[in-house]
Amino acid sequence: MAKGFNVLFVTSEVFPYSKTGGLADVSNSLPQALNSLGNDVRIVTPKYGPLDERRLQIHEIKRLKDLKLNVNGKDTKFSIKSSFIHGKNTKAQMYLLESLDYFKNKGIYQNSNTKKDFANNDERFLFFCKAVIEILEILQWKPDVIHCNDWQTGLIPAFIKTVYSNNPYLSDIKTVFTIHNLAYQGNFPVSSFAKTGMPDSVLTEKGGLHYGQFSYLKTGLNYADMISTVSEKYAEEIRTDKEYGCGLEDVLNTKKKRMVGILNGIDYATWNPVVDKLIPYRYTYQEIPLKYENKRELLEKRKIEYDEDIPLIGVISRLVDQKGFDLIQKALPKLMQENIHMIILGTGEEKYQKFLKAAEKKYKNKLAVEINFDENLAHQIEAASDMYLMPSKFEPCGLNQMYSLKYGTVPIVRNTGGLADTIIDYRKPKGNGFLFDKYDSDEMVKAVQSAIKLFQDKDKWNKLVRQGMSLDFSWKVSAQKYMKLYKDVNSSKL
Repeated sequence: MAKGFNVLFVTSEVFPYSKTGGLADVSNSLPQALNSLGNDVRIVTPKYGPLDERRLQIHEIKRLKDLKLNVNGKDTKFSIKSSFIHGKNTKAQMYLLESLDYFKNKGIYQNSNTKKDFANNDERFLFFCKAVIEILEILQWKPDVIHCNDWQTGLIPAFIKTVYSNNPYLSDIKTVFTIHNLAYQGNFPVSSFAKTGMPDSVLTEKGGLHYGQFSYLKTGLNYADMISTVSEKYAEEIRTDKEYGCGLEDVLNTKKKRMVGILNGIDYATWNPVVDKLIPYRYTYQEIPLKYENKRELLEKRKIEYDEDIPLIGVISRLVDQKGFDLIQKALPKLMQENIHMIILGTGEEKYQKFLKAAEKKYKNKLAVEINFDENLAHQIEAASDMYLMPSKFEPCGLNQMYSLKYGTVPIVRNTGGLADTIIDYRKPKGNGFLFDKYDSDEMVKAVQSAIKLFQDKDKWNKLVRQGMSLDFSWKVSAQKYMKLYKDVNSSKL
């Protein structure tokens, strides 16, 4: 086995401590997968609001209590608490950063009551980035690599190369910056820059200046030693296509030699119908009739009449344009004319929440809607649905289409990003789903109609289901690619 690396994995969310989307799942699974290959990967994340410390087994570390840090001219007190995340045969050390000044509230990026972004997000995540660097010497554990994730961690590479460049303990630590979603950039007024205490050279086009704002994401891209993103196709799309580049395609194109796309894996200890404790009936690819029992139970709960010949289409998503909800809104009357049932779970933009609740009343015999974030229901929808609809405008990686394959739920997706890297059209030899190319509601409806038609041919349909269930998207392959990335970043003369 290759020599392992010490890696500090810095992330703004980790399941089960915090979660708004796929980043939390990746931050839980990838470090464990890397540790099983002989690395020492430790995770650091904010502790948002009060958590059930007993249930999550969070402990105080005496020497990491009541530490002080100066942010924007003010001294602030914080503590680091310890916990572990456990997989089947792996675990990873967690450091939770507790601050009453910055992370007292339960919300991650938004105030849970007002549903608006925290007004001081610039300072909250500046504090996080600075605290992560400051605690390294006190931890008495030195990483070879700091693995930063998304804009909330974007200042770390710049701090190491500027403010801390003369610190012999820190100056030789390499940084990897992973883009999980380029659309979220952490852009703040230029006045936020003064709070960082970094040299003015960082507030330039070659640093973090982005269309007249100070961008945490762009700062991370320009100062990190290596950049990765979460699928090969997305890595190509964001540097070659304005539609995906979100104003950063030129920056990314100059970094292409230092950039790599590595598809996310999924955690089969959590997402697997054979062992899933959150579904009523567990099943293997040889026990498809048990899948229909999950469907029967879910539909009965939702007061929709079960019929084995009517396909159930599941959607679990943030209710935003990126995920194709403008297409779903436009196409819903057409879809509701088809002989289908549909269940949608998610939270997001007010306009979509209102639209879906009204639609549920109108089509109450066919459509169930749950405006919520509900991990248990998410598992039940994956196990019960025949098809999974994911018409994303862009999709860096996507996890739900991979969960769906494992649960024998056939994905209907747009041919973009990670969806294109994981789903093969049903007409091809190793087909596992339905693809449409153009971002258009009629194209999406046609793909759904093709799926409905094939669903009537049980032999062909079950073959497609089994093909998906037999695939392996576990973290092992991806973790090996990240190990190579750590090796490259440490051996290159950057």
